[in-house]
Amino acid sequence: MQWRRYDGRRITQPIEKAVEETIVRETAEGHRLKVCIGTDSQVRGQNIEFATVIVFLREKRGGFMFIANYKSKMGIGLRERMILEVGRSVEIAYALCGILDKYNVELEVHADINTDPHFQSNVALKEAMGYILGMGFVFKAKPDAFASSACADKVC
Repeated sequence: MQWRRYDGRRITQPIEKAVEETIVRETAEGHRLKVCIGTDSQVRGQNIEFATVIVFLREKRGGFMFIANYKSKMGIGLRERMILEVGRSVEIAYALCGILDKYNVELEVHADINTDPHFQSNVALKEAMGYILGMGFVFKAKPDAFASSACADKVC
Protein backbone atom coordinates (compact mmCIF):
# COMPACT_ATOMS: atom_id res chain seq x y z
CA MET A 1 0.00 0.00 0.00
CA GLN A 2 1.17 3.51 -0.77
CA TRP A 3 0.55 5.90 2.11
CA ARG A 4 0.23 9.68 2.02
CA ARG A 5 -0.65 12.56 4.28
CA TYR A 6 -3.91 14.49 3.92
CA ASP A 7 -2.06 17.30 2.12
CA GLY A 8 -0.91 14.79 -0.51
CA ARG A 9 2.73 14.35 0.57
CA ARG A 10 3.78 10.73 0.07
CA ILE A 11 5.10 8.64 2.93
CA THR A 12 8.10 6.89 1.41
CA GLN A 13 9.24 4.86 4.40
CA PRO A 14 7.46 1.76 5.75
CA ILE A 15 4.26 2.75 7.54
CA GLU A 16 5.47 1.22 10.82
CA LYS A 17 8.52 3.50 10.81
CA ALA A 18 6.46 6.57 9.86
CA VAL A 19 3.99 5.88 12.68
CA GLU A 20 6.75 5.37 15.24
CA GLU A 21 8.51 8.59 14.21
CA THR A 22 5.18 10.42 14.42
CA ILE A 23 4.50 9.09 17.92
CA VAL A 24 7.99 10.04 19.12
CA ARG A 25 7.67 13.55 17.65
CA GLU A 26 4.15 14.16 18.97
CA THR A 27 5.00 12.83 22.43
CA ALA A 28 8.11 15.03 22.58
CA GLU A 29 5.85 18.01 21.80
CA GLY A 30 3.74 17.10 24.83
CA HIS A 31 0.75 15.57 23.03
CA ARG A 32 -1.11 12.56 24.37
CA LEU A 33 -2.20 10.45 21.38
CA LYS A 34 -4.89 7.98 20.45
CA VAL A 35 -4.83 6.13 17.11
CA CYS A 36 -7.99 5.12 15.26
CA ILE A 37 -7.87 2.97 12.13
CA GLY A 38 -10.71 2.66 9.66
CA THR A 39 -11.51 1.71 6.07
CA ASP A 40 -14.32 2.70 3.75
CA SER A 41 -15.19 1.71 0.19
CA GLN A 42 -17.27 3.01 -2.70
CA VAL A 43 -18.47 1.17 -5.78
CA ARG A 44 -17.49 3.04 -8.94
CA GLY A 45 -18.49 1.32 -12.16
CA GLN A 46 -16.77 -2.07 -12.27
CA ASN A 47 -14.35 -1.20 -9.46
CA ILE A 48 -14.47 -0.86 -5.71
CA GLU A 49 -12.36 1.99 -4.37
CA PHE A 50 -11.02 1.59 -0.83
CA ALA A 51 -9.46 4.08 1.54
CA THR A 52 -7.76 3.11 4.79
CA VAL A 53 -6.82 5.80 7.30
CA ILE A 54 -4.68 5.96 10.40
CA VAL A 55 -6.05 8.86 12.45
CA PHE A 56 -3.83 10.38 15.14
CA LEU A 57 -5.89 12.22 17.75
CA ARG A 58 -4.08 14.67 19.98
CA GLU A 59 -5.90 14.98 23.29
CA LYS A 60 -7.68 18.37 23.16
CA ARG A 61 -5.47 19.45 20.22
CA GLY A 62 -7.12 18.10 17.04
CA GLY A 63 -5.60 15.43 14.87
CA PHE A 64 -4.28 14.35 11.50
CA MET A 65 -4.22 11.21 9.38
CA PHE A 66 -2.26 8.99 7.03
CA ILE A 67 -4.19 7.67 4.01
CA ALA A 68 -3.88 4.71 1.62
CA ASN A 69 -6.17 4.41 -1.42
CA TYR A 70 -6.46 1.31 -3.61
CA LYS A 71 -8.88 -0.34 -6.02
CA SER A 72 -10.31 -3.81 -6.51
CA LYS A 73 -12.45 -5.34 -9.23
CA MET A 74 -16.16 -5.61 -8.54
CA GLY A 75 -17.56 -9.05 -7.89
CA ILE A 76 -18.35 -9.27 -4.19
CA GLY A 77 -21.52 -8.59 -2.25
CA LEU A 78 -22.11 -6.01 0.46
CA ARG A 79 -21.39 -8.35 3.39
CA GLU A 80 -18.09 -9.46 1.84
CA ARG A 81 -17.14 -5.86 1.10
CA MET A 82 -17.81 -4.83 4.72
CA ILE A 83 -15.71 -7.72 6.02
CA LEU A 84 -12.94 -6.85 3.55
CA GLU A 85 -12.96 -3.26 4.89
CA VAL A 86 -12.67 -4.57 8.44
CA GLY A 87 -9.93 -6.98 7.38
CA ARG A 88 -7.86 -4.15 5.91
CA SER A 89 -8.21 -2.13 9.11
CA VAL A 90 -7.30 -5.11 11.29
CA GLU A 91 -4.27 -5.84 9.08
CA ILE A 92 -2.92 -2.33 9.68
CA ALA A 93 -3.82 -2.40 13.38
CA TYR A 94 -1.97 -5.70 13.77
CA ALA A 95 1.11 -4.29 12.02
CA LEU A 96 1.12 -1.25 14.32
CA CYS A 97 0.01 -2.70 17.67
CA GLY A 98 3.54 -3.49 18.85
CA ILE A 99 4.66 0.09 18.25
CA LEU A 100 1.54 1.53 19.86
CA ASP A 101 1.96 -0.73 22.90
CA LYS A 102 5.63 0.30 23.18
CA TYR A 103 4.62 3.96 23.50
CA ASN A 104 1.38 3.28 25.42
CA VAL A 105 -0.83 4.74 22.69
CA GLU A 106 -4.50 3.72 22.75
CA LEU A 107 -5.83 2.03 19.59
CA GLU A 108 -9.36 1.70 18.21
CA VAL A 109 -10.48 -0.09 15.05
CA HIS A 110 -13.49 1.58 13.42
CA ALA A 111 -15.94 -0.24 11.16
CA ASP A 112 -18.18 1.59 8.69
CA ILE A 113 -21.08 -0.63 9.74
CA ASN A 114 -24.35 0.66 11.12
CA THR A 115 -25.62 -0.72 14.42
CA ASP A 116 -29.20 -0.01 13.31
CA PRO A 117 -30.66 -3.16 11.70
CA HIS A 118 -32.65 -1.02 9.25
CA PHE A 119 -29.43 -0.23 7.32
CA GLN A 120 -27.91 -2.63 4.78
CA SER A 121 -24.40 -2.57 6.26
CA ASN A 122 -25.78 -4.10 9.47
CA VAL A 123 -25.62 -7.56 7.83
CA ALA A 124 -21.90 -7.71 8.69
CA LEU A 125 -22.03 -6.25 12.21
CA LYS A 126 -21.70 -9.49 14.19
CA GLU A 127 -18.88 -10.86 12.04
CA ALA A 128 -16.98 -7.56 12.10
CA MET A 129 -17.37 -7.13 15.83
CA GLY A 130 -16.26 -10.71 16.49
CA TYR A 131 -13.25 -10.34 14.19
CA ILE A 132 -12.03 -7.07 15.71
CA LEU A 133 -12.70 -8.05 19.33
CA GLY A 134 -11.24 -11.51 18.71
CA MET A 135 -7.99 -9.88 17.61
CA GLY A 136 -7.93 -8.00 20.91
CA PHE A 137 -8.70 -4.53 19.56
CA VAL A 138 -11.25 -1.95 20.72
CA PHE A 139 -14.20 -1.97 18.30
CA LYS A 140 -16.28 1.05 17.25
CA ALA A 141 -19.20 1.04 14.79
CA LYS A 142 -21.43 3.82 13.47
CA PRO A 143 -22.17 6.39 14.77
CA ASP A 144 -18.93 6.30 16.83
CA ALA A 145 -16.68 5.03 14.02
CA PHE A 146 -15.54 8.40 12.65
CA ALA A 147 -12.24 7.06 11.24
CA SER A 148 -14.10 4.90 8.73
CA SER A 149 -17.44 6.68 8.31
CA ALA A 150 -16.07 10.24 8.10
CA CYS A 151 -12.30 10.31 7.52
CA ALA A 152 -11.93 7.33 5.15
CA ASP A 153 -15.24 8.18 3.49
CA LYS A 154 -13.98 11.69 2.70
CA VAL A 155 -10.85 10.42 0.88
CA CYS A 156 -12.44 7.40 -0.78
